[in-house]
Amino acid sequence: MNAIDSRLLSVLDEIYQSRSVSVAAATLGLGQPAASVALSKLRRHFGDPLFVRTSAGMQPTPFCETLLPSVRAALEAVTQVLAHRSGFDPATSERQFRICMTDISQLVLLPKLWQKLRLTAPGIRIEIFPLSGDTARLLESGAADLAIGLIPQLDAGFYQQLLFRQQFVCVLAQRHPRIRKRLTLAQFEAEDHAVVSSSGSAPLILEREIARLGIRQRVVMRIPNFLGAAFAIEHTDLIATLPQRLGDVLQGRGAFRVFPVPFALPEYDVKQHWHARYHQDPANQWLRNAVSELLSQPH
Repeated sequence: MNAIDSRLLSVLDEIYQSRSVSVAAATLGLGQPAASVALSKLRRHFGDPLFVRTSAGMQPTPFCETLLPSVRAALEAVTQVLAHRSGFDPATSERQFRICMTDISQLVLLPKLWQKLRLTAPGIRIEIFPLSGDTARLLESGAADLAIGLIPQLDAGFYQQLLFRQQFVCVLAQRHPRIRKRLTLAQFEAEDHAVVSSSGSAPLILEREIARLGIRQRVVMRIPNFLGAAFAIEHTDLIATLPQRLGDVLQGRGAFRVFPVPFALPEYDVKQHWHARYHQDPANQWLRNAVSELLSQPH
């Protein structure tokens, strides 16, 4: 075999990512026998097993490890050539985009994004993944197209774009029995609080700054997501300190009141992130522009 079909290289890359022939086959839309045949052809061509079955799955050989960067470079080149030739037409595309985001981004962004897609790209589909320690790998492999949020841990090879700067507000029930026209620091320290421990870095920033300033916060409820916090505070006398854009959404849709935090907290950047492999991809460029237009608008 003097030449290798790019589909064979795709099989090699998918097996490397999943450590499984069957998972690679499913990802590529192949039957497992076809993926096994492709792997056999690659082994004969390179004169190396490429992968060895272990208790942890199909592990790459040292030769495969050295080969993979060239394989991915070749696949990226093919993708870019085909993309530039075919282009991307959102009005007719049926592509599925995969976006990593926090639960707050799901509440604030998704309704607006879906409204835009219905008008300009009616065939587009969206799948949402949570931000996690696996986000970088998903972006690099192409399993995710975009990540939105505060993600300080990404290494080299990723692009980012500032969408907006976020600040915190205090949200409480419209009929809170003690706090009416303003929220003071003394009231903040005297009241019970619900805190969120969701994906993303905003809760960590908040917790760190409150500890650094020596502010007393009596936490009586910990909730794993922002939506749960909203329901909790609407019907209790708890206070929640939340990102401002979420506070604005809640104030417009429920029995909430929103107050400035009664002490200084830093703003933080909310960005969209993508891998360099897909920087020139027309479909991904369109998606990033759509998100940027929506989130850079005054809220």
